[in-house]
Amino acid sequence: MSRSSCESLNNVLNENGETSHGGTMDSRTKKNLINDLGNENKPEGRVLVLFTGGTIGMMRNEQGALVPIANAFVKNLRKYPQLHDREYAEKRFGAMGPLVLPVTATDNRRIIYSVLEYSNLCDSCNMTMDEWIRIANDIKESYEYFDGFVILHGTDTLSYTASALSFMLEALGKVVILTGSQVPIFDTRSDGLDNFLASLVIAGNYNIPEVCVFFGTNLMRGNRTSKMSATSFEAFHSSNFPPLATANIKIEVDYRSIFRPCTLEKFYVHASLNRNVGLLRLFPSITSDLVKVFLQSPIEGVVLQSYGTGNIPTNREDIIEEFRAAAKRGVIIVNITQCANGCVSDAYEAGKLLQNAGVISGFDMTPEAALTKLAYVLSKREWDTETKRQMMQTNLRGELTAGRPPTMQDWDLVEAVARSLRLSSAAELQELGSILFPAMLNAAVIRRDIMKLESLKGYGADISQINADGRTALHIACCEGDINVVRRLLKMGANVHVKDRFDRTPLTDAIEYDHHEIIKVLLQCGAHLHGNALLIGARMCAAATAGNKKRLQSYLLSGADLSQKNASGCTPLHFAALHDHAETIEFLLDHGADPCSIDMLGQTAADLAKAVQAGNAMRLLAPFKQDDNDADDNKIVMHVNARS
Repeated sequence: MSRSSCESLNNVLNENGETSHGGTMDSRTKKNLINDLGNENKPEGRVLVLFTGGTIGMMRNEQGALVPIANAFVKNLRKYPQLHDREYAEKRFGAMGPLVLPVTATDNRRIIYSVLEYSNLCDSCNMTMDEWIRIANDIKESYEYFDGFVILHGTDTLSYTASALSFMLEALGKVVILTGSQVPIFDTRSDGLDNFLASLVIAGNYNIPEVCVFFGTNLMRGNRTSKMSATSFEAFHSSNFPPLATANIKIEVDYRSIFRPCTLEKFYVHASLNRNVGLLRLFPSITSDLVKVFLQSPIEGVVLQSYGTGNIPTNREDIIEEFRAAAKRGVIIVNITQCANGCVSDAYEAGKLLQNAGVISGFDMTPEAALTKLAYVLSKREWDTETKRQMMQTNLRGELTAGRPPTMQDWDLVEAVARSLRLSSAAELQELGSILFPAMLNAAVIRRDIMKLESLKGYGADISQINADGRTALHIACCEGDINVVRRLLKMGANVHVKDRFDRTPLTDAIEYDHHEIIKVLLQCGAHLHGNALLIGARMCAAATAGNKKRLQSYLLSGADLSQKNASGCTPLHFAALHDHAETIEFLLDHGADPCSIDMLGQTAADLAKAVQAGNAMRLLAPFKQDDNDADDNKIVMHVNARS
């Protein structure tokens, strides 16, 4: 990432009230975090918007032509009441804080979003692999600070970017949505407003750990999309896979269609791509010389767009021979259809000829997905050529359907209950499933019945499906404390980032029940502390007050800073000293707690120990006690800071 990009991203994180480990907190940030104490029971969804360019953010100049204007996008967003609740935002964050969507009675969360505008807004026609890598790295840098990400992008190459990111963002646990518009968002009649608003709401509210494209009313898997119209507001189609969600009066999510990572792995970015790849489209009378030149070095991978179900002219042995020779040299050639719908197969003789020449099937992949997947797979240096060929035919991110199209299993169990209740409509069946499956999943977790969990998933249950309180089976398992159940749920695709109605993640439950082995597994899968720093500090201070060393160990394992202050500027060490908990003091000191940290009154932990004559604490903190002159100087500094 460029230096300017890093600085811009840091500014975005700062305005969201986050502080880096060991950093100092300015007065405005501190005020924001203290305000959060009063909003603890009001769930929020935090979204980062990466504005890369495109029609959606363009303005009209004096001649009426569309042009990108630096810094104009965010300024205009603040003027639109549909996009920014100015009164609430200024009261909470100040005039230049993050943007906030207006909240309605039906909203689960208030959406707070910040926009990172790229310094050089890029027309989508000019997008390259370098831009894909930059976007991926920006998501990596801010991954733990936000619940979801929205990428504003030009429409022409949007599907290429979405497909590339789906492979580059490994073990993704949060939603990434690409959107744009056919008409600028600030024009009187624009599709951009609905696309942007729906993307923000979905990114801040829903557990869909995929790279998606939202356009019109549909949320689609990114690597299944192609741009199908230059003028329609429904510009993107997902021809071979149904939408993941539809946004009409209600947002309806098909959780059974979501592709979830099923490995015990933490999110990371694969930030290298092989650029020696290309698309070759067959056409009548194509010459063997053209094919030969196209397949020459440095080309390493080719997406061949053949006719129909994967056919080529059977009387063109010269072309087939060029494919055979290239495949023998190690060039990976992937066969996909030129048709918008359907897939390639070897049902016809022409398809078998390609297969015999070393060309592999791309099944029903889009050209965008096949090309970007080739660039990703070929960049994996740890894989040999045969492994790369196998991976191109393996469903890595939901990008292909190998063999027959996927069919959801009948909900026999749900249908049996529905018949007894005389329910028949699809909507009633879906609602019944959303009630029964979470209850049965949670019951199986409590009974530690792994076979039952597997059976329920086979019936079509989404392993991360929430109950009425927004809690998943993983939340329950982290309370119950059975590491085997937790591991099994994670391997079945359970998501570690789901927040319940109380804004608690599975990691929060594991911490509060002090299940250390479970904490370690959750962290391995990308879980992290969330919420503002002062609230975490307050909870650790409460543990120190009770002398609960095990709880402090839980927070330490989870990545917390043991010197984190609460709203009064006190650290856990202050409270451990005040209540003379010797073991807790020793633990905190052994694990990096700052004995010189001062509270709002300018007092250290040693000062508090002395004030209450806590003998053990005074003895343990004596080596760190400040001279009286130093203490007076600190109090003066604190007084000056408080006045400022």
